[in-house]
Amino acid sequence: METNLSDFNIDAPRWDQYTFLGRVKHFFNITDPRTVFVSERELDWAKVMVEKSRMGVIPPGTQVEQLLYAKKLYDSAFHPDTGEKMNVIGRMSFQVPGGMIITGFMLQFYRTMPAVIFWQWVNQSFNALVNYTNRNAASPTSVRQMALSYFTATTTAVATAVGMNMWTKRAPPLVGRWVPFAAVAAANCVNIPMMRQQELIQGICVKDGKQNELGYSQRAAAIGITQVVISRITMAAPGMILLPVIMERLERLNFMKVQQKVKVLHAPLQVMMCGCFLLFMVPVACGLFPQICELPVSYLEPELQDTIKASYGEHVPYVYFNKGL
Repeated sequence: METNLSDFNIDAPRWDQYTFLGRVKHFFNITDPRTVFVSERELDWAKVMVEKSRMGVIPPGTQVEQLLYAKKLYDSAFHPDTGEKMNVIGRMSFQVPGGMIITGFMLQFYRTMPAVIFWQWVNQSFNALVNYTNRNAASPTSVRQMALSYFTATTTAVATAVGMNMWTKRAPPLVGRWVPFAAVAAANCVNIPMMRQQELIQGICVKDGKQNELGYSQRAAAIGITQVVISRITMAAPGMILLPVIMERLERLNFMKVQQKVKVLHAPLQVMMCGCFLLFMVPVACGLFPQICELPVSYLEPELQDTIKASYGEHVPYVYFNKGL
């Protein structure tokens, strides 16, 4: 029996995006690291299926499960503003495989200055690409701005890590293990706003409930970027704060004392444990705030409020915008 898909809305969220649990389920779905290994051909098929579904021309015999899978691939690989395919490394679905390797090595090689500098540079290069890929695409960023953002964030991370490493030389070993997190948190507070500074300068596009563009708001941009910074720090916190404690306890056990002699095995263990943390923390951190933010018109800039009221009166109490990830 053929399934009736005439009323199927492929853009309707499967889970309630006004609840934290609903958002976590949504991001568990689209940040699934397995989607990184899906072929380009299958991703292109997913885009075609989503576009056909939006136009109401679903091929006969198509099942709901196929459309849901196509939407999962589409959301994981294509930008929500432009519909363009994102680079693989910058996708949120790459956060687990990419982040576990970089975070694991940052936590492993935190003692020597060259290693600290190198891994902080690698991490900020990765973050810069992720931030650029997941920005609100309605606000273009120039090459000069990207270069300045990248340089500033990398310098901040390296300076924080090097400074704290020197400051904690006489501190307990566990304190030294927390230095990478302090550097990552500080750099996130710089990297994201710098990489998306155009949104803060020109404002971010806000729309009404029917997707009509109403104007550009700097206040909305500031809110969206602040939420992204909080999410990224939350994403890294459990692994980079708890894992050093776990590793310190494990290193006292006999099997770890044996492994210390075979040091080549120590880093893979730490990388694998970072992956376990990130597997859960990526969707949890992304789900802290709705991706499509709702903001009262009364919070916008006075000029924009006047423009909206002149065109729509009191019929538009809220505006909506994509905060990015």
